[in-house]
Formats: sequence, C-alpha cells, structure tokens
Amino acid sequence: MYIMVGTRPDLAVAVGVLSQFAADPCPTHWQALKRVFRYVQGTQTHGIEFQATSNDKLQGYSDAYWAGDVETRRSTSGYAFLMNNGCIIRRSKKQRTLALSSTEAEYMALTEATQEAVWLKAFLCDIGEVKNDEAAKIYEDNQGSSALAKNPEFHKRTKHIDIRYHFVREKVADG
Repeated sequence: MYIMVGTRPDLAVAVGVLSQFAADPCPTHWQALKRVFRYVQGTQTHGIEFQATSNDKLQGYSDAYWAGDVETRRSTSGYAFLMNNGCIIRRSKKQRTLALSSTEAEYMALTEATQEAVWLKAFLCDIGEVKNDEAAKIYEDNQGSSALAKNPEFHKRTKHIDIRYHFVREKVADG
C-alpha cells in the first residue's frame, strides 16, 4: 500500500479493488494479487517523474465511473492533480450518493476535485509554488457536467442534485 500511495499511482485501482477482499480472499483474488506482483516486478523502473518545464501550473483531471459497482450501482469518483507534468495528488473513491445519470456522477466527481483544488491551491500558495491569482484548471470529459458547472440556471432534469454539489458553480464563477 505504501509503494502505491507514494510512488506508483498506476497501482491504485488494482490495490484498491484487491483490498476489499483482504479479509476473505478467494483463489481468484490470489491470482489477481500475483498478477499485480508480476506487473510491479516488470515495471520496477516506473514512477512519478517531475520535469523542469515552463508548464508549472496546477492542472486537475476529474472523471467518474457511473454505476460501476455491480451490487450497489454506486459510481466511482476520481481526480488527479499535476504540476511539472508529475502527479502530486490523486484520489478515487465510491460516491456516497447514488447518481441517476452519468452527468450527475461526473458532476459529483468534479465537485470533489474542485474542493481538493481549493485546498491544494491554498497550500501551494503558502509554500510559494503558485501565485494566488492563478486559477487551477480542472479538465472534465462530460459535456453535461461542464455545462451544469458553468450555467447556474435551474435545470429541470437536475433539480434533485444536492446543493452541496453546486459548490463547483461558485468556484467557476470566482474564476
């Protein structure tokens, strides 16, 4: 787990899924674990690489896997933030609320990423890595959630979305 958290974000999904079965693994889980170990052995030279470039701005990426949990139909949110082309923070977790559409799942993921961006930007400003007037850009691949974040009008099809997820609208308006 330590290796994955600190240096190998490419292992996050596999380790996260396997950790759900740590208490009572079946033979399939052991086979999957062996496969992860073989992958690690074959990719020992892989890791996070930071490059000294002119692109030192904070960049975020947000995505969601809609209704991916077969049993509960809960979606998974994920985001990653990069500086100097290296991943400085990333997270993936199941959403607490059941999303009724892919747009809603993506919007919830975007909200989580925006909350992280606010904290991360404040931290990076405190240590002098970014300027306070620079907005963190978060890339999102769902047109519906992007439109929902940018347009504060009432939408009949999204009126059920909890107000806490509209936090992202306020941050988009702030720049």
